Amino acid sequence: MPFYEEIEIEDMTFDEDELKYWYPCPCGDKFMVTLEDLWGGEDVADCQSCTLFIRVVYEESDLRPLPDDVKIEDGDEESDKEKEK
Repeated sequence: MPFYEEIEIEDMTFDEDELKYWYPCPCGDKFMVTLEDLWGGEDVADCQSCTLFIRVVYEESDLRPLPDDVKIEDGDEESDKEKEK
């Protein structure tokens, strides 16, 4: 999939209420990706209003911590709570 752009996570805005990172799309809407998806290894943010995608460049150390009640669905990654068990 061709990306419109590669964006550093530091250049994105974090929505504390929705636990999503967003970045302005040239169509006027926003590219969005959830914190849970990023912790699960997903690095693609899409725009709901057009067909563009961006690649989010980040290290796990750049991410906000997941709330205790959120579990990662990806089978390759485990949440901190699961690792402690």
